[in-house]
Amino acid sequence: MPEGYHRLTYEERCQIYALMQSGLSQAAIGRQLGVHRSTIKRELDRNTGARSYRFKQAQEKARKNEKQPRVRHAR
Repeated sequence: MPEGYHRLTYEERCQIYALMQSGLSQAAIGRQLGVHRSTIKRELDRNTGARSYRFKQAQEKARKNEKQPRVRHAR
């Protein structure tokens, strides 16, 4: 994992949802959570559906992805 890499927790995803509902910008949410604004943008890009940010589905997807090891192909 690259240095400085941060996986969002369920609590952070709940906070993102609440802060989005209160009208804060992505940059302000990042500052509040202590993560870079691009982390918030990627999270929202990946997990925003037709209605809004889906923090429960985002956590489930992240949990499922962390259990699947990456397959490396021989060169």
